[in-house]
Amino acid sequence: MRILVLGGGVVGVTAAYELQKDGHEVVLVERNAQVGTETSWGNAGMVAPGHSFAWSSPHAPMILLKSLFLRDQSLRFKPSIDLDLWTWSLKFLFQCTKSRSEYNTIRKHRLASYSQQVLHKTLRDLDISYDRVDRGILYFYRTQARLDAGIAHMQILARSGQEIEVLDRQRVLALEPSLRHVGDKIVGGIYCPTDETGDCNKFTAALAAHCVANGAEFRTGESVVGIDAAGDEVVGVRTSRGTLKADAYVMALGNQSRGLARRLGVSLPIYPVKGYSLTIPVGDAKSPPTIGSVDEENLVAISPFGDRVRVTATAEISGYSTAHRPSDFDFMARVARENYPAGAQHDRAEMWAGLRPMTPTNLPIIGRKRHRNLYYDTGHGHIGWTMSHGSARILADVVAGRKPSLALESIVD
Repeated sequence: MRILVLGGGVVGVTAAYELQKDGHEVVLVERNAQVGTETSWGNAGMVAPGHSFAWSSPHAPMILLKSLFLRDQSLRFKPSIDLDLWTWSLKFLFQCTKSRSEYNTIRKHRLASYSQQVLHKTLRDLDISYDRVDRGILYFYRTQARLDAGIAHMQILARSGQEIEVLDRQRVLALEPSLRHVGDKIVGGIYCPTDETGDCNKFTAALAAHCVANGAEFRTGESVVGIDAAGDEVVGVRTSRGTLKADAYVMALGNQSRGLARRLGVSLPIYPVKGYSLTIPVGDAKSPPTIGSVDEENLVAISPFGDRVRVTATAEISGYSTAHRPSDFDFMARVARENYPAGAQHDRAEMWAGLRPMTPTNLPIIGRKRHRNLYYDTGHGHIGWTMSHGSARILADVVAGRKPSLALESIVD
């Protein structure tokens, strides 16, 4: 079949790759000049089933309420007159019960773990370089009470098969010597040895290049402006350059998906959640980070990318703007400098903000809705890099009429 993939982030490109593997003729449309330059550019770069907890948790409502008055909250809410914001927020709050949170976390972990398996198969098949570090991810704590709570919380994932190790201070510092400057403030950590990190933008660009070299057409600098349907069939996609036709279509447009689907009579519960990151050159720093880590006290993540360090923090529900100010990065910059004073050239940090396409359950939307030849692969939220490979393989199986290795009904509503 000729399949048109809409969207050139990591989700769209992995979908294109898996569809091409199945023998389809693939055309991908991306509005930017290159693939992977929006949310796939500045994310944490963590492929982390060990961090696949649902954000819609029993603690979230109070954190959101506090954020109306305090800026240092990890999850922030900025009210506006946007009706979609309030509709989505109510659905999010409905998922914040203990039972729903655990159920969504288990499903999220199931998809994340399967997705990592698919990624590893891709890496066996292709020679892709993207600053990968496969030594695990460290989640470290500054108080015993928080460490104990973290260990108890992690049992949700451990029961689902996630490998974890509890480390004392000495083992934390042995694993990541660059934390020795704050070693006296760390009581211990949780180590997920199967988690990994890497530059999502580099991976996406390399995978896209492979697809093009094998016959796929990637139409960059071309925006999707509308989708034409007749009855239960999509008959074409209107872009800034004209109309494109295919046998089947895949919507992998992240936050754009909701508006386009609405015009087709399909309601997608997706809303943007802004994230912030710093990308800092290592330069001549004496003790750069060697593995990915999360400061659980401050909810700041660190990923080493070769000659760079990525620092990420904050989830802000505030609409579709990616605007940011230097003050938005003060907290994460201060934590990074404190934890890794000799880890990077902190005064040369590059600031970035992007929008995660979140659903209330934190799980992506995969498969068909009301049109027989329009498939969805969207709404991957804060671990889209982690879940993209598995959702792409599931999507390709659904398109082919095969039963996916991971049952679709076990991960989506």
